Amino acid sequence: VQLVESGGGTVQAGGSLRLSCAVSAYTYKTHYMGWFRQAPGKEREAVAVIYPVGDAAHYADSVKGRFFISRDNVNNSVYLQMNNLKPEDTARYHCAATPGTIEFSDSWYELGYWAQGTQVTVS
Repeated sequence: VQLVESGGGTVQAGGSLRLSCAVSAYTYKTHYMGWFRQAPGKEREAVAVIYPVGDAAHYADSVKGRFFISRDNVNNSVYLQMNNLKPEDTARYHCAATPGTIEFSDSWYELGYWAQGTQVTVS
């Protein structure tokens, strides 16, 4: 499973960034998709995930109301719109895709496929 991730960068606190993750049509229709992040010296944290069918999504408490995940059925892509970014959002963000046949959990990404990641730095 190939995940093509883009976006990220450096932004001042209060700014916005958008991450994108493109996959095959099959993966798009059958996998949970979303992002987790990891900052130096910290554990991985699930950020946001969207179900393979419908628009149901889960967010980490730390990003609720600021980050929004969405699907693009034309481009088989998922987007993470990150608003009102804070310095504590600084981390490497990885897109992940996990088969929808696996029971959902807070660590949904652990059993999935990962992109290489993109750095988000908030100053």
